[in-house]
Amino acid sequence: MEHDAVSQNYGSGQVLDRIQAGLRQLGKSPGSVTIEDLAAVDEFHIGGRQASEDLLAQLGLSVADRVLDIGCGLGGTARLLASRYRCRVSGVDRTAEYVATARALCAWTGLSGQTEFCQADAARLPFGADAFDAACMLHVGMNIDDKAALWSEVHRVLRSGARFGIYDVMRIAEGSLAYPVPWAADAAASHLHSPQAYRQALQECGFSVVAERNRRDFALDFFSRMRAQLAAAAGPPALGLHLLMGASTGARMQNIISGVSAGLVAPVEFIVQKRR
Repeated sequence: MEHDAVSQNYGSGQVLDRIQAGLRQLGKSPGSVTIEDLAAVDEFHIGGRQASEDLLAQLGLSVADRVLDIGCGLGGTARLLASRYRCRVSGVDRTAEYVATARALCAWTGLSGQTEFCQADAARLPFGADAFDAACMLHVGMNIDDKAALWSEVHRVLRSGARFGIYDVMRIAEGSLAYPVPWAADAAASHLHSPQAYRQALQECGFSVVAERNRRDFALDFFSRMRAQLAAAAGPPALGLHLLMGASTGARMQNIISGVSAGLVAPVEFIVQKRR
């Protein structure tokens, strides 16, 4: 049931068509689009491209690295990794439409040779032990209740000493969060845990915490700038997260903004390392 709820929340059957229509509004085509053009729609997490750059900069990546992108969505982070760091990237996601769209967008941007994507459960990764030099996961844990199983799988596929970057929305205070939110239509599909719970489970699964950062202030600034841009525009942008969330975009965004503003939830970063 959890798998179905996640797929239903994210898959619409029309994502690639909507992106192509948005590109036409921008005077772009699959032959001319860049990863910068796509950032507004394929960075499906609070803070967008800046949040991705901030997280990835802490992983100590090199050209020789093979990186795992867990819950890769449309492949935005994977394309950033492949373009900026020249890494080889494997992305996994439970939503089949997102996997297909990620492949198409990588073909459009000339990054198919450095990226691969597959539909898979993050707690049952289709890779051998010690296969990756680093891993990242952005706004994925909120859809997974058994995080210990997830951390154990990530630990298994990482080599000794490898870093794992996590950027999730976490519960920082008690109180009722209004739904829908970007990752879930209702509370039954949402699995928010506290930073303390993340830290304990990660350590128990064999990781050492290198860094931890609450990004609430960053999120509030991002929301403020987003509102200002929307107020100044004549309508929604050609490319944006509304292409993924559809008619419920306004309600989902307002509810997460309210939750962060009220101090109930916040995006939090963890950088952890597999113990040798």
